[in-house]
Amino acid sequence: MQKVKGTLIPIGGNEDKGLEENELYTLEFIDEGILYHVVKEAGGVDSKIVVIPTASSIPKEVGDNYLSAFKTLGCSDVTVLDIRSKKDSEKQESIDLIASADCVMFSGGNQSKITNKIGGTSIHNILIDRYKNDEGFVIAGTSAGAMAMSNEMIAGGSAAESFIKGAVTMYKGLSLIPSLIIDTHFIRRGRFGRQSEAIAKHPDLVGLGLAEDTGLIIKNGNDCTVIGSGMVIVFDGSSLTHNNEKVLQEGTPMTMANLTVHVLSNGDQYDIKNRKVTVLPIEAPFI
Repeated sequence: MQKVKGTLIPIGGNEDKGLEENELYTLEFIDEGILYHVVKEAGGVDSKIVVIPTASSIPKEVGDNYLSAFKTLGCSDVTVLDIRSKKDSEKQESIDLIASADCVMFSGGNQSKITNKIGGTSIHNILIDRYKNDEGFVIAGTSAGAMAMSNEMIAGGSAAESFIKGAVTMYKGLSLIPSLIIDTHFIRRGRFGRQSEAIAKHPDLVGLGLAEDTGLIIKNGNDCTVIGSGMVIVFDGSSLTHNNEKVLQEGTPMTMANLTVHVLSNGDQYDIKNRKVTVLPIEAPFI
């Protein structure tokens, strides 16, 4: 299998954007925040960053927030690409921006908007090609922007009713990393059951539940390192001894036995292919 050269950074939503009044917090944002890592992975403050707020219902405001956040970090070449239709994804200026960017950042909102307006278009094909072949190319996404990275994408589902068969809705994502199913705002919105049902449907895949202000740097399409202030819950269904998802009627509570779950935090690592956790040594500094 061809080695993936680009970097993916899925984020659980609500990442620090350096908007605090207190200077202390702003300094922390510049030195340690998730967007700092996005810029660093893309090659530093001179990198060309393109923000795509397609998922958002308020794309102008969201775009402005990211312009401000990246400017605070010292970046000077940041463009908002406001795609509102498939036609926008075929415009030459859109294609040129994606072809020349060092980093593409997808905002939060509704992940189905991303796949409906970008999936299968010229810029989607360029994103996949560059992610596979361009060393140093970064695709980051927060909330909906993170969830859209997988092939089997969670499109919706009530956290309150989850783990009843049929509570989670799946849809085709951008297929940047087909081995994962990504869910976000994971702790705050109580989405454990939702991700469990997604893994019951696709037990060969790895489920990731990202807390807010928490992300992963994924290298080689496989090697994950946790960044940010919260935790990542990993769901591994490869050892399931019982999974009745296929035989149940919709609306029925589900049973799974021997689902493996890991709770990871800053600096911990996960190898997707080998399903292996490497914990940050206690004496090592956080990332």
